Amino acid sequence: LDSGLRQIAFFVVPSAAAFLILGDVIAAVLFQYARFGRASTLFSWGILAGSAIGLLAGTLARLYSSTYYALRDTRTPLRFALVRVALTTVLGYLFALPLPRALGIDPHWGAAGLTASAGLAGWVEFSLLRSRLNARIGVTGLSKSYVASLWTSALLAGAAAYGVKLLVGMTAPHLVLGVSVLGAFCVVYAVATLAFGVPEAPAV
Repeated sequence: LDSGLRQIAFFVVPSAAAFLILGDVIAAVLFQYARFGRASTLFSWGILAGSAIGLLAGTLARLYSSTYYALRDTRTPLRFALVRVALTTVLGYLFALPLPRALGIDPHWGAAGLTASAGLAGWVEFSLLRSRLNARIGVTGLSKSYVASLWTSALLAGAAAYGVKLLVGMTAPHLVLGVSVLGAFCVVYAVATLAFGVPEAPAV
C-alpha cells in the first residue's frame, strides 16, 4: 500500500502543480482553436486549478478503497464514498451558484467551483479511509519529507516553466508553446526529484 501511494504521488503531485501554474498552457495546446478563444482557455484553467485541489486525495483514496476490497470489506469504502458524494453535491451547489453571485464575478467561474468543491470532498473521503484503515492494519501513508520533496520539486518545475512561458509568449504556435513550457516542467521536475533522492525518480 505504501509503495503504491508513493508511486501515485510521484506522478500526481506534479500534475496538480501543472494544473495550478500552467493550466492556461495545457488548455491552449489542447483546445484553443477556431471559436475556443483566450477567454475559454482562462475558464478552462480555472477548472483545472479547481480540480488540482483534490487530485492527490482522490487518487490516493482509490488505492485505499482497493485495500479495503482486498480485506473483503466493501461496505466501509461505500459509506465513505456516499459521504463524498453528499459533500460534493452540497458544496458544488454553493460554490457553483451562490458564491460567484456573492463575489460579483462571471457565473462561468462556477464551473471551477464545482471542481474545487469535489476536491474538498475528496480530501474528506481520503481522510476517513486512511484513518479507519490505519486503525485496522497500522500506520500507512506518505511521509512528510517525501511529500515535501515532491511539492518542492513540482513548484521549482512550475516556476521554471512559467519563466519559459513568459519568454515564449502565449501567442506562440501551440506546438512550440506546449513542447517548450511543458517540456521544461518535466525536465526540471525529473532533475529536482533526482537531486532530492526520491527513490521513484531513477526508476522512471
